[in-house]
Parts: sequence; C-alpha cells; structure tokens
Amino acid sequence: MKISKAIFIKSAGQFKDCKKSNLPEYAFIGRSNVGKSSLINMLCNNNKLAKTSATPGKTQLINFFLINENWSLVDLPGYGYAKKSKALRDSFSTLIIDYCTKRENLVCLFVLIDSRLPLQGIDLEFMQWCSEKNIPFSIVYTKADKNSKSELHKNIKSIETSLLKHWEELPNTFTTSSEKHTGKDDLLEFINYHNSNINEKE
Repeated sequence: MKISKAIFIKSAGQFKDCKKSNLPEYAFIGRSNVGKSSLINMLCNNNKLAKTSATPGKTQLINFFLINENWSLVDLPGYGYAKKSKALRDSFSTLIIDYCTKRENLVCLFVLIDSRLPLQGIDLEFMQWCSEKNIPFSIVYTKADKNSKSELHKNIKSIETSLLKHWEELPNTFTTSSEKHTGKDDLLEFINYHNSNINEKE
C-alpha cells in the first residue's frame, strides 16, 4: 500500500472533541522526542504533515489525519516529559487514557520506542497498561539509522529480553528509520492487511 493522499482533519484537546468516525483508525504514541512526527511524515510522504518541535513534549493535542480517504492516522501527545507542570501532565494522561480506552474504531496503537536506548520504565509501564486494558498495540523501534547494525540488533534484543520477563510473547514489532525510510513498507502493509480484513467483515 502507498499513501497517495493525507489530509489533516482536526485537533482535539479533550476526548469529547474527537469527531466520531467509522473509519479504521491507527494511532501513534511514544515518549516525547522519540521521533513520532518524523515517522508519520515519512509514512505519508509529507515532511510538513505532522509538526515537529524542538521542544520535547510540546504537542498537547490529538491530531487526526484522513489517509487515502478510507482510514485515519492519529498523532497522540507524547508522554513522560517531566518539565511540564503536573496539571498539564495529568491532563495529557487523561486525554491519552480516554482515547485509548473509549475510541471504538481504534484498530492498533503503535507504541514508539527509541532503538538506541535501553527499555525505559515509562514505556514498559504504558505497554503493561495497554495489555491490562486489552488495547491492541504494536511496537515501533525508531531511529534505527543512528547506530551500527550490530548495535541496533544488540539494543533491540536487550529490550525484547526485558519485555519477555513480563509477557510470554511479544506483540508485532517494526524497526524504522525516518531518514532512511526503513520499515515504511512493513508498517503500511500491516495497516493494509487489517483494513482488508475489516472490509471483508463488512
């Protein structure tokens, strides 16, 4: 699958402001500065679609994009940036929790993890919460071009060893680089596969 058309629909600061939709929806989330906006722009072939910020954690809204007129891509706020006020962090948490647990057309939540770092506690905590709430999620390793192939393999193996202490098996995983376009086809084919299954059921 290729993305030929990507249109910004709206932003929402509260879950009640999210426009109802019957289209299959795929959301992207991760720690602040994990490379989420860059990944979305790479997938959509548009460097200006999702706005990147030099200030980690600045994205405070849920942003909705209509893709190829038949599914939606959702850019969720980053989590875990400590310099925000506690009130702001709490509101982000509420926004994320409400979206993830109440959005009926959410097909998959892509949890982005920086492939250069050991497994971060907040990432593990968030994925455990997703499992407890039966929220379907996949792991997307970002910034794969920033280390050598051997370092990348070593880091991912370490992360997955840590994850297997908590789960019997891993969710789907994707290794990506926004600069090199690594993993783009795999992610889009995964989305296309699920969209096809949804269409067949209808």
